[in-house]
Amino acid sequence: MDTSRTRALGRAVPAAALVCCAVLVAGCSPTAVPSARNSTTTPPAAVPMATTELQNQYQRVIKEVLPSVVQIQASQELGSGVVYDDQAHIVTNAHVVGTGKSFKVTTANNEQPLTASLVYSYPDQDLAVIKLDKVPSGLKPAVLGDAEKVEVGQIVLAMGSPLGLSSSVTEGIVSATGRTVSENPEHGGTSATIANMVQTSAAINPGNSGGALVNLNGQVIGIPTLAAADPQLGGSAAPGIGFAIPASMVKTIADQIIKKGKVTDSGRAALGITGRTVLDDNYQPAGVAVVSVKKGGAADRAGLRGGDIITKLGDEPISTITSLSVALATDKPGQKTSVTYQRGGAEKKAEVTLGAQ
Repeated sequence: MDTSRTRALGRAVPAAALVCCAVLVAGCSPTAVPSARNSTTTPPAAVPMATTELQNQYQRVIKEVLPSVVQIQASQELGSGVVYDDQAHIVTNAHVVGTGKSFKVTTANNEQPLTASLVYSYPDQDLAVIKLDKVPSGLKPAVLGDAEKVEVGQIVLAMGSPLGLSSSVTEGIVSATGRTVSENPEHGGTSATIANMVQTSAAINPGNSGGALVNLNGQVIGIPTLAAADPQLGGSAAPGIGFAIPASMVKTIADQIIKKGKVTDSGRAALGITGRTVLDDNYQPAGVAVVSVKKGGAADRAGLRGGDIITKLGDEPISTITSLSVALATDKPGQKTSVTYQRGGAEKKAEVTLGAQ
């Protein structure tokens, strides 16, 4: 699946057209319409109590969480962010901040944009932390939920600034958990391959990136990051398929950035190589050629060297550098696995203990 931030375009429907449709539906039927003299008024149907309670819950959650969601204006990007703590740290996507160092941030309690500075960006997980230069009054940190308790079918709300429409809310459900997704740099991503993402049917549009995916307990369970695109439709958006980085990973990365100014333990497995995709005689992807090996890294300890062509990691076939990234994304540092590779036309296999990225 090709994933990217999508661009939504709409077309306004003239009010006259809407009126015309209403007339055709309500007044152009051949059925006779009773006159006002002999017609009776039917009272509106009562709203079911369950529906009222659910609506009230929606409104409570929105009122509680929306003040913790901000709009971020970078040099070339417009996105969203979530207030992380009372020290004015804001977590967002790395692709929102881009290469910028300073930003304008609009909070729920301030009409005028505030200034903020980059603390650190970590493109490998598409996360970044910025900090307001001055802590405004009324700043409200969000509450992060437990990613282990996220279940398919849960109702969720996506909050952010899609297409610059600040403080917007869309609704959906958790469609799946544990998705491994690779970003497409051609559509503004960071080339990151991210594991354990939350899939949602809530609309994720440009500007939602970095915002909040919220459960009905008012907890942020993820940071909306990607909307799916269908390659067969020229990269057009695939409606109802969006992805969010789970709150557990957000907390892991953000805590390190705030305390240490960088990420020192990504929790991501690595072979310790640089590589490139190679093609076979039919110009089809056939593996990953090792360009260089990090001294003392996992591949080095396993005996791999430049020129080897990796074709399998464990039981997973490897045909491209992206497929290698996807296979590694679900593993952990210190995990033991095998690497199948070709050297001089002969197939070989080595046991490897994965390192950290």
